[in-house]
This record gives sequence, C-alpha cells and structure tokens, in this order.
Amino acid sequence: MKAVYITEFGGPENLEIRDVPEPPEPKGSDVLVKVHATGLNRADLLQVRGHYPPPPGYSPNIPGLEFAGEVAATGSDVRYWSPGDRVFGITAGEAQAEYLTTHESLLAAIPDNLSFTEAAAVPEVFITAHDACFTQCELKQNETLLIHAIGSGVGLAALQLAKANETTVIGTSRTAEKLGRCMEFGLDLGIATSDVGPKAASLRVEQRFGEKVMGFTDGHGVDVILDLVGAAYFDQNLASLAAKGRLILVGLTSGSKAEFDLGLALRKRARIIGTMLRGRSIEEKTDATQRFVDKVVPLLASGEVRPNIDRIFAVEDVVAAYEYLGSNESFGKVVLKF
Repeated sequence: MKAVYITEFGGPENLEIRDVPEPPEPKGSDVLVKVHATGLNRADLLQVRGHYPPPPGYSPNIPGLEFAGEVAATGSDVRYWSPGDRVFGITAGEAQAEYLTTHESLLAAIPDNLSFTEAAAVPEVFITAHDACFTQCELKQNETLLIHAIGSGVGLAALQLAKANETTVIGTSRTAEKLGRCMEFGLDLGIATSDVGPKAASLRVEQRFGEKVMGFTDGHGVDVILDLVGAAYFDQNLASLAAKGRLILVGLTSGSKAEFDLGLALRKRARIIGTMLRGRSIEEKTDATQRFVDKVVPLLASGEVRPNIDRIFAVEDVVAAYEYLGSNESFGKVVLKF
C-alpha cells in the first residue's frame, strides 16, 4: 500500500510516498479501514521534525491522526461494523496510508451528507474541541468561551459547537481577516493579535487582550479559555478568567514555559487543565469518541455544524500540503486525498 513516509526528521521536504506492507488481517475487535482521505494537523508537523513521536506500536515514519474511509475487513469479535460501512475516527498514528487497523470503538459512522474528504476534516478537531470544552471544562449555555487561534481547525470546531450550545464566544487570531471569516460562524467578538513564537519574550500591546475581554464581559471575565497558543498568552489568560474560570491548554505554538502570578490564580480559584488525545488509553479515547457520536455527529448530520476545509491536496502533493499547513495561512483544515 502507499503511505506518507518520513525519510528523515526535519522539514516537509523529507516526506515521500512510499510502498509499505499492508496491515495484517484484523483480529478480535479490530477493524481494517481503507482510507480515502486524511486530515493534517500541527502534530503531524511536529512528528516530521522529530519532536512528537507516536506511542509504542505505531511507526514514527508514517504520520496521521485522523481518517475517513470504509471498512475493508473486521475481526471475529467486531459487533458494530461490516465491510463497506463508511467510517471516520482518530488514531495515534499511521492515518496517512491507504489502510489502517483500529479498534472498533474508535470508529464513528460518517453522516450521509458528508463526503470522505469532508469527513476527514472532522474527527481530530471536533473530538478535541468537544472533549476540551464540554467534557473537561463543562462549558454551559450562559457562559463565555475565549478561543485562541480561532481560525485553526480546533478553533473553528469549538466555535461552532459553542454557538450550537448558545454560548458567547470571543476569539483571537493573528489577522483581522481570519476573524472576519469567523463572524460567519457566529463569533461574538474578535481580537487580532500579532504573530508570536517560542522566542517571544512578552506580548506586544495589541496582544494584551485581557482588557478587551474584561470590557466586553463587563468585568466578569470569561468562564472557559481554550488555548491553542501556549506560553505567550498565559498571563493574559489569567487576567481574562472569571472567578472559578477554567483554562485548558491544548497547543503550545508559542512555547511551553511561562511565568505567571500564582496569587492571581489562587484568588480567582482558577482551574488549569492540560489535555491531549494521542497519548490516552483506548478506554479514554473510546469515551471521547462515544461522546462525539452522541453529541456532535447529529449536529453534523443536520448541518448545524460543518467541517471547514481550506484546501484538499492529492496525497502525491504531500510536501506542498505540509508546507501550506506550516505557513499558517490556512483557515480551517488541510486534507490529503488518496
């Protein structure tokens, strides 16, 4: 079978399409999926650089965390799936290949209104967003959510899910243009921030979003912050939180180390949560997937929320796809099509 293959760790130029052995016939509760499309994520960029290896049992050379395709074969104990079923889901690696094996509990049925390429843009970002905002942070209708990097795949998924829940949403982005596009999805307030990176020592004036947040919320602050940026925003996150607010850390694009006022965190009785999907046990991933099936898939089927695809690349153009994702110009998801 064909697979995206990391020939050596470094930049996207080290990617190629290589023939690799197909997975063995599935046994027990495993399902063999023929992959038609797969979404790209920033974790894939990190894996290519050698900074985010997969858990044991997955090839470090074949990236990919989400997929859409059809069931090719099932193990003897599989109860819910049959060959030909259209499915999508998350995996800890190797999704950027023509076939993959996964546990049946990590699959969901693709709604009839979604194509394979549309479905491939869903699992990682919508499961991450729903798990972070609603399962871990218990976001409620009458609360306010602040999303950083709102034009990203996870950011747009969280925005749509929050608006479907009648939640007020504030978002930050590097560019006003992306914020304007987010207004189409119901964004209540957009705050433009200039670009930051791991070497940024402090926030620039326009990045000190706390005052704008407090002004918009009449001094209350936000109840939940979904942070896909990391260190550079940490002090302003605390300044923006309401009493008993919840800050959940999902991404670290601006670095992983930050100094902050512990006293402010204590006074606000803040909850600071770290999260990731990839390294969780199969039981935890099954729980997150089932919540996705129960709460999110019906919204996708009705059209109330939808995948947002920026560009679709043929798998043979994988280098260009990775370079485009790394440029930070994308709005929503980049998808590879087999």
